[in-house]
Amino acid sequence: MNPLLHAARPILIDLAATFLFYGVLAVTGNVMLATALGVALGIAQLAIVKLRGARVSAMQWASLGLVLAMGGATLLTHDARFILIKPTIVYAVIGAAMLQRGWMTRYMPPISVGRVPESMITGAGYVWSGLMFASAALNLVLALSVEAKTVALVMAVWSPASKVVLFAGQYLLFRGVTIRKARQAALTGQVTA
Repeated sequence: MNPLLHAARPILIDLAATFLFYGVLAVTGNVMLATALGVALGIAQLAIVKLRGARVSAMQWASLGLVLAMGGATLLTHDARFILIKPTIVYAVIGAAMLQRGWMTRYMPPISVGRVPESMITGAGYVWSGLMFASAALNLVLALSVEAKTVALVMAVWSPASKVVLFAGQYLLFRGVTIRKARQAALTGQVTA
């Protein structure tokens, strides 16, 4: 698999329900429809993982629980604040989880493992954590101060754009380090042979 796709795939899968929710809300302005579709996608993703016989991670269970709780509260009360605040909770939980050393190793393409220094991987993990906390704060401020459609429009742009920019920067940095280390190893191997 292409190293870029290997690294991006889990992130895109993890954020698919959030992207769908914001996209539907931004286009339609219909909180109930966006909520229902987000909940349905979250359940479908979990069902697919289970049908494939794969282990469902704790983060996936927590995400589904939040989708069901906050989405259910929104659907029952017709109060969009519940579902609009849900991403704040998710971002904060993910940000806290990203403070754990080594979490990013799972997202590393095999060619980069052992070539990108552990300190760089750890530092990148902390940068990702900071982005999650910043996204949580932005979402909370918006959810409590502007109408639902505005929250959706801003977050529909911010959520993917901020992650794509950070991902691209990190990918290029790690790729450069990997290529440099591979070349050094090849030269060292040639000189000693």
